This record gives sequence, C-alpha cells and structure tokens, in this order.
Amino acid sequence: MAYRKKQKWKQFVLLGTWLLFFPNALYIVTDLVHIDRESMVPWWFDAVLLFLASFIGIVLGFVSLRKAERYLLSYFSQKIVSFQITLLLFLGSFGVYLGRFERWNSWDVVHNPLGLSVNIMECILFPVENYRVWGITLLFTLTFYVLYFFMSNLPKAISEMNNTGR
Repeated sequence: MAYRKKQKWKQFVLLGTWLLFFPNALYIVTDLVHIDRESMVPWWFDAVLLFLASFIGIVLGFVSLRKAERYLLSYFSQKIVSFQITLLLFLGSFGVYLGRFERWNSWDVVHNPLGLSVNIMECILFPVENYRVWGITLLFTLTFYVLYFFMSNLPKAISEMNNTGR
C-alpha cells in the first residue's frame, strides 16, 4: 500500500494525534446526561437533538476507526489488528472517562501534561482504589466494541442479503 512508502515517523505522529482526539467522538454519547426536564425547552427536543448528535459522533468516530484499522492492516495480520482495535476502543473509553468524570480534555496534553499524567498514573498504579475508573472504562469499551462490530459488519450483511435476493 501507499502507506508503507511514507516516512514512518510521520505516520506515527498522525496516528498518535488521531488517538488523542478519537475519544471526543465517543464522548458525545455522555452528553445525554444533560437532558434537563426543568428547562424552557421541552425535554424531548433536547433528547432528540442530543441523541442525533451522539449518533453522528459515533458514526464519524467509527468511520475514522475503520480508516485506522485499514492502515494497521497494511502492517499487521487481521488477528493482531483485531486486538489493536479493541485496545484503541479501550483507550478511547478511558479518554471518555477522563473527560466526563475527571473533566480533562484533549488539549490538556499540551496545557497541563503533568496534572493529566499524574491522574492517569494514579489510576494505573492504584487500580483497586480506582475500581470505578476501570468499571466505567470497561463498560464503555464493551458498548463501543459491540456498536463498532455491528456497524462494521452491517454493510457486508446487507450486501449478502441483496445478493441472495432476499
């Protein structure tokens, strides 16, 4: 593929930058917590608007993940890439946790790298004390994995259905 002909360090920087912002697409789902029944706007309007934004965010996030998956397939076997996709969804889910519950954002990598790093290291070094972090991260990972699996396989299933005449 053409990817192999490019300088590898540039590819690594681009993939790392993508990974830094990837959780933002998944994070939009958590905005559903902002539905307020005590608003001047009907709650159902907010619910529809937030659901639509969440759906679009997830779809676009998964489109970008699919492109990353294709890139990784140019270097690794399908089995390894499947593991890497699960790992990327785990990292994205951890990013969602950091954003929603710890209130960090992608720019804190530049604005407050020390504070962000300390928070992440505390989660890693003290997993028992941070069971909530890992429980929520695993729940998001499982949810996003199931959604990604179905969205990735849906076009093939529709194509097969159309080819069989059913």
